[in-house]
Amino acid sequence: MKKFNFINLLLAFVIFSGIFSVVRHFYMKPDVKVSEKAPDFIAMLPDNTAFKLSELRGQYVLLDFWGSWCGPCLAQVPELIALHLKYEGRKFRDAAGLAIVSVAIENDKVRWAKTVERLRMPWKYQILDPASSLRFFDSPIAAQYGVRQVPVSFLVAPDGQLIGVNLSLNEIDQLLEKQL
Repeated sequence: MKKFNFINLLLAFVIFSGIFSVVRHFYMKPDVKVSEKAPDFIAMLPDNTAFKLSELRGQYVLLDFWGSWCGPCLAQVPELIALHLKYEGRKFRDAAGLAIVSVAIENDKVRWAKTVERLRMPWKYQILDPASSLRFFDSPIAAQYGVRQVPVSFLVAPDGQLIGVNLSLNEIDQLLEKQL
């Protein structure tokens, strides 16, 4: 009978971890891809006015999926605010401006509203995408985009085509800077 071999156990763990990471990466990727048309949706804004994504045609749109319960989402809000302030009111060569649309995947409306207020997110388009399970992201808008984790973002061109999926805010800034 062979003796327990720590090296073999460690090697098996490393291989299993690698396979798990690769599978998880592909599973967690959103279902939409660059150059596809951004799925349109209708939602209610906090002031109870109806909002349709396609109303923002002619502008760049940063569609940001987040949650008030998500630490990494909350940590990137200052960068998102800085991006908003940098491009607020600016015209691009091929677009009338930049609109940020925050889509909060939540099961607690009160917590979401308090978080938006506390973080002072200055853009108009704050949307609650109600989920019954934060484990499976079963909210309607998240399902259209194949969102399985947050934060995740989509950059939509003025013609409604996706030009960026899950880019960093720095990459989005560089893309937009080139269009000024």
